[in-house]
Amino acid sequence: MKDTPETGCRNAPILKERGQREVFCGLTSIIWLHRKMQDAFFLVVGSRTCAHLLQSAAGVMIFAEPRFGTAILEETDLAGMADAQDELDREVSRLLSRRPDIRQLFLVGSCPSEVIKIDLEKAAERLTTQHGPHVRVINFSGSGIETTFTEGEDACLAAIVPTLPKADTRQLMLVGALPDVVQDQALDLLGRMGIGPITVLPSARADDPVAVGPDTVFALTQPFLGATHAALTRRGARHLPAPFPFGEQGTTAWLRAVADEFGVSDELFEQVTAAPRDRARRAVAQAAETLSGKSVFFFPDSQLEIPLARFLTRECGMNAVEVGAPFIHKDLVGPDMELMAQGPVFSEGQDVDLQLDRARAARPDLTVCGLGLANPLEAEGLTTKWAIELVFTPVHFYEQAGDLAGLFSRPIRRRDLLKLEAAE
Repeated sequence: MKDTPETGCRNAPILKERGQREVFCGLTSIIWLHRKMQDAFFLVVGSRTCAHLLQSAAGVMIFAEPRFGTAILEETDLAGMADAQDELDREVSRLLSRRPDIRQLFLVGSCPSEVIKIDLEKAAERLTTQHGPHVRVINFSGSGIETTFTEGEDACLAAIVPTLPKADTRQLMLVGALPDVVQDQALDLLGRMGIGPITVLPSARADDPVAVGPDTVFALTQPFLGATHAALTRRGARHLPAPFPFGEQGTTAWLRAVADEFGVSDELFEQVTAAPRDRARRAVAQAAETLSGKSVFFFPDSQLEIPLARFLTRECGMNAVEVGAPFIHKDLVGPDMELMAQGPVFSEGQDVDLQLDRARAARPDLTVCGLGLANPLEAEGLTTKWAIELVFTPVHFYEQAGDLAGLFSRPIRRRDLLKLEAAE
């Protein structure tokens, strides 16, 4: 394990760019949110393009009945020749009559609905009055006009927070959607330390006992939840700053922050974490044999870039050339930046042409970027990793540390094997 750098990167200069960006829209987040929230339905108020995006991203079979859909805005809606609010009310009524299992209905704004200024906030209030208390209707924006794709989850959770009842007892809230198996691992570790009660946002069901108040402390599991962080803070909850739980060191630091808050002894902490820490270290070490000494360049995409750069530089021995992120929220990622040695360029936002020039000049061993840039860069001889795969794959906490390192080592191993075959 590397020592903590004497001077971290929290106060490093940040190159701020405001130009053309290459990102997915926030509707993509519905794909993991609808799996997590079992009695929710996500109704996108948008175009046929929105519907095609969701169907393609989710890979939904034609005979399946998913818990998301699109209220299609036709030409008459876009031209103002029809009352979009009346049509939306009819669509919602038909949906809820057919699907009585729905307890939470999310009206999700899109680029088309925002361009023609459909007021989904008022629609949500009106529909909650009509269909409550059995169904709670909430709206948030998944538009890609000014956002990146992980902000869809952030907007969704931030919209839920004001609807939560007030909590009067001390509790820990874990915030951020995780695969069930990963969430269970985290809850098991915390439970064995005697930490509780614990609630989770987003919860699986609307009637799960999730509340928030001045005695709530919350730990984020995803680094893209800036709006949710602000919404919880407004409700009086207190954030536990910590590195994000990627890799052995990040997971240990995250758990340590929670354990210190709840007075867990060093002996108990060691007893609970020793075995999984050792497994994580050994798993990461295997991938680090391929990654050590290699350079990595991050294009801004998911907002996971800074915690992942910390993991790769500290635990895998890589050298970060540039770490680009759509937004750099230091209240969230500052602890990760503090653990990184000075050296990489940090960039916020994007001017894709300028950043492509820097990547071509640097010729990194691995470039982490969006799907739209990966194939062109591969054609130019750069080895790439799809950033979106890091969101859809279980990568948090100890048991996934080796898998996380493997996501970065495999493209490099594949490149080396191809070079050997070409040489033969």
